[in-house]
Amino acid sequence: MNPAAYLIALRAIMAREALRFIRQRGRFIAALVRPLVWLIVFAAGFRAALGLSITPPYQTYIQYETYIVPGLCGMILLFNGMQSSLSLVYDREMGSMRLLLTSPLPRWWLLVCRLIASTAISILQVYTFLAIAALYGIDMPWQGYIFVLPALFVSGIMLGALGLALSSFIKQLENFAGVMNFVIFPMFFLSSALYPLWKMAESSRLLHDICAVNPFTHAVELIRFALYADFNGPALVWTGLAGAVLLALALWGYDPARGMIRRKG
Repeated sequence: MNPAAYLIALRAIMAREALRFIRQRGRFIAALVRPLVWLIVFAAGFRAALGLSITPPYQTYIQYETYIVPGLCGMILLFNGMQSSLSLVYDREMGSMRLLLTSPLPRWWLLVCRLIASTAISILQVYTFLAIAALYGIDMPWQGYIFVLPALFVSGIMLGALGLALSSFIKQLENFAGVMNFVIFPMFFLSSALYPLWKMAESSRLLHDICAVNPFTHAVELIRFALYADFNGPALVWTGLAGAVLLALALWGYDPARGMIRRKG
């Protein structure tokens, strides 16, 4: 098939997702309110309780608000990835998803285009949040705002692939909404989004080990280092590997010759 057809499909799917996002203004506001509540309201209590002393690449002591900004960026990516997959389940029930998948283009490319589109929207929301955080007085190195872009893309693809994989195995919209809560909150709280892993180790070694293998932890650390214009190779490898596995699982689930037909049988 002509390579231009692949680009046309990518542009069309991204335009469709952008129009849907523009029309759903409440979705944009909700995506910003959630992390801002954590940043402004809860940060003061957490900072006082933890008394953080942060090691490089951070300063010796840093405001807790600054520490959790990368974690809240990850929160935006996580929630938006799940919400995009929720809309995908809705499209599948309404029939528009089936119509899209009947395109002569490969099924894997259509799903990847959908994933890229949702990730692009998530990145836009993250930069809006970072701009509001800067107005709140939380400034990052100016290079960090550039370096964090690829980190956000890799993390967004991984978290979007997680939602895509879940949506491929859940048939009804109501069931997916319930499963989201059992995935989002454990991933978020059992990570380094709100507190360093060494603080978790002081409380429970088992919880520390769970946080250490949580892909969301490595996505947050990848974003955190990038915001400080630094590079975290292990976090990039772990996040990329998790994203590849989740994407492969999602493609398998949406393969009519394996996933859906087998489940119907």
